[in-house]
Amino acid sequence: NFLLFDMTTHPLTNNNIKQRLIKKVQEAVLDKWVNDPHRMDKRLLALVYLAHASDVLENAFAPLLDEQYDLATKRVRQLLDLDPEVECMKANTNEGLWA
Repeated sequence: NFLLFDMTTHPLTNNNIKQRLIKKVQEAVLDKWVNDPHRMDKRLLALVYLAHASDVLENAFAPLLDEQYDLATKRVRQLLDLDPEVECMKANTNEGLWA
């Protein structure tokens, strides 16, 4: 877990904010999925990458149904498998996001 999520080293005391962040991560890879990282909201894309790097996606996806969980993890894997070098060279991209 990371600063935004509940854990002993970085406890998040405001449960409402925590639930909103979890919902945002879930929506980013389910309801609001656009199948193109360059068309995704940059903050949502960054949130997904940060949640993965912080090893909290498992907790964020835990309440999902099995099919939703599988789809969410598949889509995150698609994002993680992208080559940052290739993505930052594409037109109209945010190079800092892929650094």
